[in-house]
Amino acid sequence: MAQLREERRLRMFENRGLRRVFGSKRDEVRGDWRKLHREELSDMHISQNIFRMIKSRRKKWEDHLH
Repeated sequence: MAQLREERRLRMFENRGLRRVFGSKRDEVRGDWRKLHREELSDMHISQNIFRMIKSRRKKWEDHLH
């Protein structure tokens, strides 16, 4: 029982970190921003290189500042 609780907490921690990396998503129907769901985070994490994503976002932010 304690092991399941610990695994759940680790999964939540990982999802929180992935949400920080990948950000929010704009809902195509309603047009508002929303958090990414667990399945979307998993798909993005597997299909993309996280380091490339972070560098890309940093570059965009640097360009925004100049």
